[in-house]
Amino acid sequence: MRLTHDQAVLLVALVSALNGCGGGGGGDTASTACAFHAGALPAETLPQDAPHGAEIPVDHVVVLMQENRSFDSYFGQLPAAGHTDVDGLPANAFNPDADGVPHPAFHQEKYCTADTNHTWTGSHLEFNGGLNDRFVTQNDPNGARAMGFYDESDLPFSYALAKTFAIGDRYFCSVLGPTFPNRFYLMTGTSFGHVRNDMQNGGFPQRSIFDLLDEQHITWNVYYNDFPFAALLKSPSHRNFKRFDSLFTDAAAGTLPQVAYVDTAIGLTSVETDEHPPANIQQGQQVVAQAIEAVMQSPNWPTTALFFTYDEHGGFYDHVPPPGACVPDDIAPLQDPTDPDSTYPAQFDRYGFRVPMVVVSPFAKPGFVSHTVYDHTSILRFIETRFDLPALTDRDANASPLLDMFDFSTPVLLSPPALPEVVVDSARLEQCKLDFPGRPF
Repeated sequence: MRLTHDQAVLLVALVSALNGCGGGGGGDTASTACAFHAGALPAETLPQDAPHGAEIPVDHVVVLMQENRSFDSYFGQLPAAGHTDVDGLPANAFNPDADGVPHPAFHQEKYCTADTNHTWTGSHLEFNGGLNDRFVTQNDPNGARAMGFYDESDLPFSYALAKTFAIGDRYFCSVLGPTFPNRFYLMTGTSFGHVRNDMQNGGFPQRSIFDLLDEQHITWNVYYNDFPFAALLKSPSHRNFKRFDSLFTDAAAGTLPQVAYVDTAIGLTSVETDEHPPANIQQGQQVVAQAIEAVMQSPNWPTTALFFTYDEHGGFYDHVPPPGACVPDDIAPLQDPTDPDSTYPAQFDRYGFRVPMVVVSPFAKPGFVSHTVYDHTSILRFIETRFDLPALTDRDANASPLLDMFDFSTPVLLSPPALPEVVVDSARLEQCKLDFPGRPF
């Protein structure tokens, strides 16, 4: 998530206000119709024998979303690491540059790289009608960096997590576009027309999962480092925004809320740990590991489901064309003719590119790979399914709630598994400082 100066100023002002108010420390055609609509209850949309409500033995749902990494750029090497059921990065994957010269996918040696194009227009051009062949040209100069990937030697914690718990290799972000629209889908089932990282004074008034939770007296918190994304919405109560360290104290005390969203640092007031380029990937992985370990060691672990994912592809290559998706509502894309990054002629009828997603839970099927199509509204629909809440939009009403990734009868992973510690490589960190002078690392 890259911010303009004005956006950064507004976010800092919002953070100050929060801290001052006691804030707790492929290429197919798109779908033309949806079977279910906003307001539909899970019992109306699920198969007859599927569990919902109290039939699901999960009392705590945690959502941890990082930034801007495609499935192939992070998890594309899982087959080479022994997870052979995963649709990973093809050995012959490449994209041409503007002169037609092919640039193959390559193992990225640097842990801090320049940002890549993930705007509405750029993402649609990278997709290119399902060819997925314009990642290099949309990222010039040095567009070949979009073809870089990491493997188990770079991301040992995430690879162990993926091989231990359950993942989906058809989990797509919600829209071919940047951070804000995709995170809105996670919380509201739509971006209410927005295709850019824009904000509104006083917050966006659309109904969100937090409204549904409040109406049913379901407890929730947003644990944030330097900014809670939910603060961009008008309705969430700021009393439910708690500082990041509170996640560790609440987890240790066994007082996690029924629903929690976790936001790592976007770099406003501290080292950026959300993994958004050019942030150091290991520093982000370290914070992710700390949060997940805290949840696994919590007295709440036996009844917890944690969803770990990324908001969008960030401009990095993925070989799977996003399929058509259910249009969430009747709001057309709000395009600005003065901003070429928002003018590509498309609708909200297609998912974005694949991103990593792991279900971390004692009920997760160990080593399981789901090939079911999901997006961020699938996590939203899981929360609605567990607490019998109505769908906010047509998108989440029709989203698969990830139930195939669980075995609720047998919590095989009830004893938290040992996962590798994340160690920040000092030489790679020094390279980050040389390549991006002036940034805190």
